[in-house]
Amino acid sequence: MEREKMELLSMETALSSLIGRMPAVHSQLNYLKGKLHRTVAGSRGEERMRQRFIEFQPEEEVHALWDVGLAIGSWKTQFDGIVLTRRGAIVIDSKNISGKLHFDDKTGEFYRFDDNDVKEVFDDPRIQLNKNIRFLSKWFTRKKINLPVSGLIVFTPKNCEFIVRPKGKHLCKVYQMPEYLFQILKAFPLEAKPSNLPKIKKQIVGGHVPYLRTPLCAKYYIEASEIRRGVQCMACRNYGMKRIKKSWQCPGCAHRDRQAHKFALREYFSLIDTHITNQAFREWCGVSSRSVATRLLSQFDFVIDGESKARRYSLKKRD
Repeated sequence: MEREKMELLSMETALSSLIGRMPAVHSQLNYLKGKLHRTVAGSRGEERMRQRFIEFQPEEEVHALWDVGLAIGSWKTQFDGIVLTRRGAIVIDSKNISGKLHFDDKTGEFYRFDDNDVKEVFDDPRIQLNKNIRFLSKWFTRKKINLPVSGLIVFTPKNCEFIVRPKGKHLCKVYQMPEYLFQILKAFPLEAKPSNLPKIKKQIVGGHVPYLRTPLCAKYYIEASEIRRGVQCMACRNYGMKRIKKSWQCPGCAHRDRQAHKFALREYFSLIDTHITNQAFREWCGVSSRSVATRLLSQFDFVIDGESKARRYSLKKRD
């Protein structure tokens, strides 16, 4: 029987899960709720950006790839988007920064004033975009791909306003993105020999390196012992489902779910640790039987190392 793939939760779902499993009073709780709010807003902005991209319909062939990770040795870079055309590639960097935005070309500073007129300084997104352009150009050279690279920074919040913006830079709001993409496309030199875009797309997809996120407890300095254990019921949202006759049953609402342990495992890898043991699984899910835990863990396509009680199960790196 083919084993099922196991993956991390999305950042949004993982943060929500962490908050739900934390004590009602915790020093990090308000910060994490704010982080979740920003993450949700960022996801919505990226979705608006992808929807708006549909309006970019040039006469020539176009391919778009989203959330791509590439590596040159130990140098790894994550791209929000890469647009491939026969004349060139366009790196898209999305930024979820709202408020009144200022770019100071004299000092190189980028900052915003929020709704309360509080100033906050950020890293200049132009620096990151230039790094990403250089990286993709170098990656193309190594793959013998003859395609020039440009880039575009897209600010995704609806409530952002450019007070002072840099001159001659490709930087826009979501609704402006198609027009800016057309401008960049026109600026590319016309090549006598068009590029094989399907082949290039296949090379990028084949070179994709998934982003390996640090478990959130380690990232936010939260003790794993503070996190509530138990399998969550998706019907009533309470924790502590019981293993009953090859299924899980909620003692509160009696809802049954044969695969409830899968989401609990994804929570564990997203929140607690990069690997799990039989004992850790039993403690996390509330299972008393070692053989039952072994059988449940064997359903998934893990990297397994060690023997007997020292056996560890880890997520596989996937293309």
